[in-house]
Amino acid sequence: MILDMVRRYHHGELRAAMIRGSLELIAEQGMQRFSVAEVARRVGVSTAAPYRHFADREGLLAAVARTVAEELADQVRAAAEGHADPADRLAAAAGGYTRHTIESRAGLPVVFAAELHHSQREDLHESKRTLMDGFLELALAAAPDPPTALELMEQLLAQAHGYATLHLDGVFGQHGYDVDLVVRKSVDAARIVIAGRCGAAA
Repeated sequence: MILDMVRRYHHGELRAAMIRGSLELIAEQGMQRFSVAEVARRVGVSTAAPYRHFADREGLLAAVARTVAEELADQVRAAAEGHADPADRLAAAAGGYTRHTIESRAGLPVVFAAELHHSQREDLHESKRTLMDGFLELALAAAPDPPTALELMEQLLAQAHGYATLHLDGVFGQHGYDVDLVVRKSVDAARIVIAGRCGAAA
């Protein structure tokens, strides 16, 4: 996909190629080894070319984080659709987070990267709010009160990310788990947590 974008570089698709190339590099080497020059090399353009679209390294990272946040929000929302029961919607959303993080190899650690902690980019903050507000709304519908909803959201996101990470690290692969099975296990675990926390708070 990246190579196809590069072939159309002169038609204005370098920005999208740089974002996807950045995601691939982060997936392989982590945020600590992220380099604009390395992304440019992978995409097949000069080291100066990215700066036609991004003012600096932080600008590219912010675009990457915003992309991940928007895609995650869409995935979580789509996973919850089709379920009438609030607890089922919330559990499905947790599974949606697990699936997206496995398939993209990017989750909340990219969205809330430490390097962007002091960023003043409003579009990035808006994408973060949309993602977290969407998940919180699902938690509020399932929980008996706001404090429980906040705790529930935190616990489910940590759990959903944990399932994705264990799969990406090859732990589940040793047992022959595929992505669909890991997602189902994430959803089942979320249901248990929701029932336990909401039942205890009721």
